[in-house]
Amino acid sequence: MRMHRKSRLDERLMSCADIFTAADVTQKNMKIAAEERDFLPLEEIFGNDNPVRLEIGCGKGKFICELAAREKNVNFVACEKISNVLIEAMERAKAEGLKNVYFLNCAAEVLARYFAEGSIETVYLNFSNPLPKQGYKKQRLTHPRFLLIYGRLLKDGGKIIQKTDDEDFYRFSLESYKSCGFKILSVCEDLAAEPVEGDVETEHERLFKSRGKKIYRIVAEK
Repeated sequence: MRMHRKSRLDERLMSCADIFTAADVTQKNMKIAAEERDFLPLEEIFGNDNPVRLEIGCGKGKFICELAAREKNVNFVACEKISNVLIEAMERAKAEGLKNVYFLNCAAEVLARYFAEGSIETVYLNFSNPLPKQGYKKQRLTHPRFLLIYGRLLKDGGKIIQKTDDEDFYRFSLESYKSCGFKILSVCEDLAAEPVEGDVETEHERLFKSRGKKIYRIVAEK
């Protein structure tokens, strides 16, 4: 189903211009665009050199805003390619007065354009589209082509923390991490039954749990 454009979207995006960067989309070839360099000035944005964590696909921002409110000494960048969705996350961060969250409106394929190698402490992948149809696996955000991107951005010892409700995607991801040299630190195949201390629930997670679906969680280390 096509998403309706939100009311006054351009005006609302302008009102959040101080907390986000929109990707330069003049180069339509993603591979070429990813090779260009336009690093975010993270220390200037946040006014400090605290560790930086990145959420890829932040949705409406419940997860990243709750985490940022809890961990004031960490800087968070939330990436979301759909501005129609991103606006809700940004408005939430502003309403809550969060100073340690910044937003990036871009696709995961071009993240290397905006972050220097080894600049990210943790990557969060929360309920990414599992793309179950045959032929679409290369588009999954844990396909090796994406893990190579995250691997360059992560510090040595940096982590990817992933949650999904899709068992096939979970098992696919486990194999992808292993094939790309990541170390599996922990797995959980039913987060409701085995809650992880400090874990923050997402919008999707709350919905899926209410429907009795299992939530799978992986922590993988570079």
